Amino acid sequence: MRTSGVLMPISSLPSPYGIGTMGKDAKKFVDFLEKGGQKYWQILPICPTSYGDSPYQSFSSFAGNPYFIDLDYLCKDKLLTQKECESYDWGKSAKKVDYGIMYINRYDLLKKAFARFKKNIPDDYSTFCKKEAEWLDEYTLFMALKDANDGHAWSQWDEQLKVRNEKAIKEAKEKYADDIEFYKMLQYLFFKQWKALKKYANEKGIEIIGDVPIYVAMDSADVWANPKQFYLDKELNPIEVAGCPPDAFSEDGQLWGNPLFRWDVMKKDNYSWWTKRIKAMASLYDIVRIDHFRGFDRYWAVPYGEETAINGEWKPAPGINFFTQLQANLGYDLPIIAEDLGEIDDSVIELRDKFNLPGMKILQFAFENPEENDFLPHNYTRNCVCYTGTHDNDTTFGWYQKAYEASKDKLRRYFSTDASDICWVMIRACFSSVANMAVVPMQDVLKLDSWARLNTPGVGEGNWAWRFEDKDMDTKLEERLFETAKLYGR
Repeated sequence: MRTSGVLMPISSLPSPYGIGTMGKDAKKFVDFLEKGGQKYWQILPICPTSYGDSPYQSFSSFAGNPYFIDLDYLCKDKLLTQKECESYDWGKSAKKVDYGIMYINRYDLLKKAFARFKKNIPDDYSTFCKKEAEWLDEYTLFMALKDANDGHAWSQWDEQLKVRNEKAIKEAKEKYADDIEFYKMLQYLFFKQWKALKKYANEKGIEIIGDVPIYVAMDSADVWANPKQFYLDKELNPIEVAGCPPDAFSEDGQLWGNPLFRWDVMKKDNYSWWTKRIKAMASLYDIVRIDHFRGFDRYWAVPYGEETAINGEWKPAPGINFFTQLQANLGYDLPIIAEDLGEIDDSVIELRDKFNLPGMKILQFAFENPEENDFLPHNYTRNCVCYTGTHDNDTTFGWYQKAYEASKDKLRRYFSTDASDICWVMIRACFSSVANMAVVPMQDVLKLDSWARLNTPGVGEGNWAWRFEDKDMDTKLEERLFETAKLYGR
């Protein structure tokens, strides 16, 4: 079956309150996709962001981002008033998220909601807390302790809390009980709204493609609560950290800094942590895209303390054994898209194909390389997902403006075009390819240039901020998407 969709993070949705949410504008976007003849809405990770604002560096792999809780819905539930919501500063631009303001003002406002929530606790709140207790209890305690330690990383906390001394943990739960309940409320509200949004999308025939980073942040409840699953020394400091070698994105490689998994330990317990993670993500999304899939075959290990990723080395990961056991644990075929980009060799391809996982093809990459390459549409197999670009690429318009003349010439000749409408040339190429699935970023649908780029790998600031406005989703755009999808059998 040939299908298509749009890549657009929740944070980029229109909203009067500084960042996209799971409210009426999210539903309006679902309506836009339905009328545009699309099948999928691909989003980025929906977990809480930490320093750097990246959804790929989170305080928890299981929790939802409180910024995405819709304030208008809280007003309907009498937890907030419209006047309170409008009294805060949410930033100067409707087209950019100001994460500094969000961090200060959003939590302050949500604490007003908590004061009212405690006076009239919903009947299903305790059921939610019990059902999600395995991760929820650790995450909410982690966040409460983080607040109590002025936001410092858990590695800088009091030694007894750092090593999770039983007595110290018990005392902390009692001392910070109210703060813990605040964070539990946020997760209750998040998942209530998320499930309602996903239900709305699915009823409209739209499926959600979610994104799961392979690694977790060092400063996270995941590592603090499960230190034996990660490659840490006796003092709980990383021994080696994650990254990738020098490539087209960065001559120094990318030093992500995430702690690496102790695959030997994980194998002994049949990858129980990973099973819980994928099971949780499969319940949130219809399809899961795993970022940096090649890390399950081999991973780039960089000695802790290095300033770049140059001095790393490739080390083996469990590969086939991992996915075989994971599939056995779950009891169903893996609903996974493999992000098989970067330095890919035969063993990664073998791993991907053994489990029949669709890989990714990026059209921009096809023309950055003037030679014959796997990203050119005539080399595709059906079991793949074609993108014009991803969240890590420049927008197609911005990319084309900066491309070498040889790349532009090859593209123009390949598609027999003057490239005057380059974004839709690439969208049509994506949709017309033999790939079973085609996904295009919303920035390309809107024909935006580099100011709308979502992320520049290796650059620590100014990312993840792009937003579009309600007026951008017009009828003509819906019709153009619909006609393009129909023309190419999607």
